[in-house]
Amino acid sequence: MDAISSVAVFSGSSAGNDSRYAEAAAELGCLIGERKLDFIYGGGCLGLMGIAARNAGEHGSRVIGVLPEIMDTDEVKRERYETELIIVPDMHSRKARMYSLADAYIALPGGIGTLEELAEIYTWKQIGYHQKEIALLNTAGYWDPLIAMLDKAVAEGFLSEAVRRMLIIADSPESLMESLEISPA
Repeated sequence: MDAISSVAVFSGSSAGNDSRYAEAAAELGCLIGERKLDFIYGGGCLGLMGIAARNAGEHGSRVIGVLPEIMDTDEVKRERYETELIIVPDMHSRKARMYSLADAYIALPGGIGTLEELAEIYTWKQIGYHQKEIALLNTAGYWDPLIAMLDKAVAEGFLSEAVRRMLIIADSPESLMESLEISPA
């Protein structure tokens, strides 16, 4: 695996109902910042994405937000965490830009948008478009139902065990960074 110097973080624009989600997002942001990795994200200040971005920037990351034109509103960007904000035409362009900027991808708890970003980048790895690491931060077992579904897909013959193992799963930000082999700076 090549050295990782940038990570794209997919996460919710909500903080969720469990304070552990926000705590883990903050801790992950701090760890990414302390390692001086570029932090690439969806460009909003809301929810887990804002928490992680703020903490990454405060701890040394260059923070790059990628925001579609339709979301270029005062509410979404009322607070600025980015070193650089890239405005793109649409969601497809947003994902493509985030994917091209990152050396690895991390999914925190989130909604359908987070799931869609994760599914696309995981599919791309399966078919050979990239060999970059993909990780789930499984805070408070949030991703357990997805993990169970992937395991069922293997058991039912819809997913190979090799593809299933491509997805790194970690229960804490620290163990996630260790799994990605990203050492402290």
